[in-house]
Amino acid sequence: MEYGLLGEKLGHSFSPAIHRKLAGYDYQLVEKKPEELADFLTHGTFQGLNVTIPYKKAVIPFCRTLTDQARRIGSVNTIVRQKDGTLLGHNTDYDGFAYMLRSAGAELRGKKALILGTGGVSPTVKTVLEDLGAGEIVFISRSGPDNYENLERHADAQILVNATPVGMYPNTEVSPVDLNRLPNLEGVFDLIYNPARTRLLLQAEERGLCRANGLGMLVAQAKAAAERFLDTAIPDGRVEEITAQMERETRNLLLIGMPGCGKTTVGRALAQRLGRTLVDTDALVVQAAGCPIPELFAREGEEAFRALEHRALCQAGRASGTVIATGGGIVTRRENWAPMRENSTVIFLRRPLDQLPLDGRPVSQTTPLEELYAKRLPLYEQTADLTVDNDRVDRAADEIIRRLKL
Repeated sequence: MEYGLLGEKLGHSFSPAIHRKLAGYDYQLVEKKPEELADFLTHGTFQGLNVTIPYKKAVIPFCRTLTDQARRIGSVNTIVRQKDGTLLGHNTDYDGFAYMLRSAGAELRGKKALILGTGGVSPTVKTVLEDLGAGEIVFISRSGPDNYENLERHADAQILVNATPVGMYPNTEVSPVDLNRLPNLEGVFDLIYNPARTRLLLQAEERGLCRANGLGMLVAQAKAAAERFLDTAIPDGRVEEITAQMERETRNLLLIGMPGCGKTTVGRALAQRLGRTLVDTDALVVQAAGCPIPELFAREGEEAFRALEHRALCQAGRASGTVIATGGGIVTRRENWAPMRENSTVIFLRRPLDQLPLDGRPVSQTTPLEELYAKRLPLYEQTADLTVDNDRVDRAADEIIRRLKL
């Protein structure tokens, strides 16, 4: 192995794909337990490593040399083997977080900032904020003097950075804080990149705040690391290109719309053309219930169906790079909106009401379509990122691919 990412539990990481796009070299995930760390760093044959939690400080004693940036921050996330075999420790998280703020258009000068968490990347966040002119900077931790119980004492904060793993895949249904406790916020930045829209960022989006997830930071720090690994410059524009490409490749395509509008059919066409997996939440409900949906409605009622549908959506929404077809009424439950949007581009398929079939659709059979549509249309429009007319399956699939540049 020449290059890789060192951590204790890595799970699903975008880093190998990003490094392949940057420079084409082999890049592997390296999981090591704390008791294995010393032997690996002393006797490993790697040429370069990125380092993630919980080892950003633990690797420092094994580095013969630290760059000024790493020494100043007190944290190492990039290790390069020198010509004499010794290890150089550097910090490219600095480059990544600075890019994240710049690309979002964040205005920091003189602003009070809160950093959630005091772990491996938190000192880097603080250093960047200081260098960009932020005012008072406060760390919020579970047990420190400034904690989640007394957060109201910092209600005047204008910038919030989440440097904790709270809300990260697969535990995506939680948020480190309720933004309603911080009424003066102007910008929210979450270093998590999977899911693309954490519960924290979804709440920031609802308030119209400046915001960003950690994907651009991940790509920018990877570029800075690759330049160290290869001792060569990589054009700055590659960060934006690769970030956009990774977003397109990893976002799910989640289809919503009236019953019978063609979500499964268009979804199947998209999955086939893009080489993705199609997940149908109605099929997951049938599997969980052990009977067809009309029978479930007749036997247990709509509430039982909606509960199973919510669980199916949460299961499907955590994935990356799939196509998801949903039931027509999924938007009617507010608790579905976050799992719909957390990792997906939500696409509203429109189809004329006179073309919608009724067979096998219990709600459509009991409620006039015009009435159903009048209730649901505002919800479809509010939750959708993109609206496409489905007058013909192949045209609808082509339109989605064209407009999302897939």
